[in-house]
Amino acid sequence: MYKVFVGDKPIVLTTVVEQETNFKNYLLDTVNIGKVIKELNNSSLDEVRLIHKNEDKLLKKFLKKLPNVIAGGGKAFNDNNEILFIYRNDKWDLPKGKAEGNETIEKTAIREVTEETGVSGLEIVKPLNTTYHIFKRNGKHKIKVTYWFEMKTSFKGNLYAQEEEGITKVEWLNDAQAKEALENSYANIKLLV
Repeated sequence: MYKVFVGDKPIVLTTVVEQETNFKNYLLDTVNIGKVIKELNNSSLDEVRLIHKNEDKLLKKFLKKLPNVIAGGGKAFNDNNEILFIYRNDKWDLPKGKAEGNETIEKTAIREVTEETGVSGLEIVKPLNTTYHIFKRNGKHKIKVTYWFEMKTSFKGNLYAQEEEGITKVEWLNDAQAKEALENSYANIKLLV
């Protein structure tokens, strides 16, 4: 099963057909994805489920429905075990961004975290779950596929918010602060933290 978010509502990719209650089922092979996005945005549905009999093909078939944007991001910890958060578009988020040229996704993730926050000396500890969300640019829907990595750093310098990316704050948050920040964050970030 996979979850692809449209705002905070998921499109669930699954092999299981269940009785519809607060969601609708569609067949993945024949679904009109534009219609599904509109329905999630303009109705009280909690989610939409796209059904396909072969679990191994769920994600691959879905990703062919819209153009993909590949991104890398980080859940970075400092020596005090605080998590690096950014504040953008009136929500708390983790730093991430699009891959450039033919750089590896790991290089993308480290570069983006550094560019958006000013934090250097980042080291990847392990890969985290990949997240998927649908966004609209220039009137066209796209799927952002973000590869996330847990990172660590001993960086003690000043934090720098990359304002041209719409970031207004960068902060190291302890467990209690992170929990509070997640109340005003995105569903896929809540899954990571």
